[in-house]
Formats: sequence, C-alpha cells, structure tokens
Amino acid sequence: MKAEPAVQKQMVTSHRQQLFEFLRYAAVGGAAFAVDYGLFFLSKEFIFNALGNTGVYMATALGFIAGLVFNYVLSILFVFKSAREQNKGKSVGAFLLFALIGVVGLLLSEGGMALFFGAIGIHYMISKALVSGIVLIWNYAARKYLIFR
Repeated sequence: MKAEPAVQKQMVTSHRQQLFEFLRYAAVGGAAFAVDYGLFFLSKEFIFNALGNTGVYMATALGFIAGLVFNYVLSILFVFKSAREQNKGKSVGAFLLFALIGVVGLLLSEGGMALFFGAIGIHYMISKALVSGIVLIWNYAARKYLIFR
C-alpha cells in the first residue's frame, strides 16, 4: 500500500529533521569529545601519569564527566531544538536520566578501554577514540528516545 503524497512529504521532512538533529548532535558530540579527550590526555599525562595503567582509567572517568556536562548543556541549547524537547531536557528528572545514560556510557568507555587498551594492547589514545565513537551512538540513541522523544 502506497502512502498519500502529503504523508510521504511529512515522512521525508521528519527523516530530514532527524538527520539534521543527529548531525547537530554529532557536532556537539565532537566538541564534547574534544573536551573529554583533551582533559583525558592532560590528566593522564600531568596528574595520573605516576599511576600507570590505573591512571588511564581515572583519566578516562575525569574526561568523560567533563564531556558529559558539556554535552548536556549544548544538547539543551542546540541539538534538541523544539521548545517541548528543550523543556523536557531542563527538568531534574531529565538531567538524572541524562546522567544515568552517561553513567552507562562511562561504563561502556571503561569497558572499551579495558578491552582495546588493556586486553588487546592498542595505544590508549587510539583506544579512547574508538571507544568514544561507540559511546556517541549509544548516547544519542538513548537520549533521543528516553528523554527528548
């Protein structure tokens, strides 16, 4: 059964809006990644370096938390743009859910670092980049469908 032209146009518009929303999220995610990755590197090299491999995991957590806060603020301002979505995102419950999704992302980050860096032996900076791409997809999908739908 073929959809009516008006319905087809609405579906195309909806898909286009979702694509642009994801691209905005990817841009915000890229900026949050820069915060996360930069703080990860700086804290690993200058704060946690004496701790060896344990320092990598501590730096991962510190960078991730900074990136999470940065991502939250920019998601509210730039990504999920409709007034209804923004209002949903500004509640305490929404922030707690945003943070809970972030905690799952942090667990994925730490697990990914343990796998790529710890078990496989990929350089920690490359491991961090790989893990961040996986976590970006998790964060967008979970936040979109659990908070901003």
